Amino acid sequence: MRDGPRDPAAAALLLEWYDHHARVMPWRIGPAARAAGQRPDPYRTWLSEVMLQQTTVAAVRGYFRRFTERWPSVADLAAAEDAEVMAEWAGLGYYARARNLLKCARAVVADHGGQFPGTEAGLRSLPGIGPYTAAAIAAIAFDAPAVVVDGNVERVVARLHAVQAPLPAAKPALVALAAGLTPQQRPGDFAQAMMDLGATVCTPRKPACGLCPLRAPCAARAAGIAESLPRKSLKPAKPTRRGIAYVAVRADGAVLLETRPARGLLGGMLGFPGSDWCVDPAPALPLDADWRPAPSAVRHTFTHFHLDLAVLVATVPQTAAPARGDFTPRAAFRPGDLPTLMQKVWDAAAPHLQG
Repeated sequence: MRDGPRDPAAAALLLEWYDHHARVMPWRIGPAARAAGQRPDPYRTWLSEVMLQQTTVAAVRGYFRRFTERWPSVADLAAAEDAEVMAEWAGLGYYARARNLLKCARAVVADHGGQFPGTEAGLRSLPGIGPYTAAAIAAIAFDAPAVVVDGNVERVVARLHAVQAPLPAAKPALVALAAGLTPQQRPGDFAQAMMDLGATVCTPRKPACGLCPLRAPCAARAAGIAESLPRKSLKPAKPTRRGIAYVAVRADGAVLLETRPARGLLGGMLGFPGSDWCVDPAPALPLDADWRPAPSAVRHTFTHFHLDLAVLVATVPQTAAPARGDFTPRAAFRPGDLPTLMQKVWDAAAPHLQG
């Protein structure tokens, strides 16, 4: 274990700033409460970190509140029905996170007596918890001196040390530099302080250097290059895939839906039957009907590709027997429970359906 930060003055400056400027988060124990002896709930820390992966704080707040009201403990979440959790997750994206959320909760209950491990190694043994998430939970929930490096921290460290090598190649160097900043005392507050500084002061564009507690030691500010860091390698253009979505409504208003395969994009989520997503998709009709194209196609962007979906609609009789999926009564059909892509499909189809 490290004896302490190589730059204790910077850590002290940042913690003093955090004591006065910490953001208020529904999953966070603020510095004053923490100094008074209140400790974070590892369950809430874990849940927030999983939700915040590739998602903004603003988007997560409502989801976090609903999840913790409905499932206030890891045991409650472990006992939940998969479909209910997936429906509550709808709209947050990256649905493998929701599947791993359930696997992890059940592993904590089954293998750890309902208590999260307090070490990075123990946390990394759980489903869906990688190096960053393990470090964040260890630091924030257990005050372990773990090195927590997200995008905000990368930016702060790159500017503080004027690291001009581009990401992602520069990441190991940035992690090593962050380790040199991380203190033995209050490492959880320090990790959150670094995140807050990057989110509110050391922002990607127009950083507020005059308000920064680290402005004096910041090498990029001194060189006048803060806004240009961290540098990033050029990303290749995203390819485009195509597909077909089929939206059928029965004469009584019931809507044809299917649960997608557990593996793959939107795995385990409810959606409309459709074709494969590829360069030249073949039709994959879920039932015989008079299919009509909706005037508007749907475009959705995933991490690695754009998806263009043609939307076909049909109104079918009460006796229709689909080869795929089941009809959901209109009273039980809630478009808001669908993934964002499928909500877009419904929005394109609904004006052109009868029933």
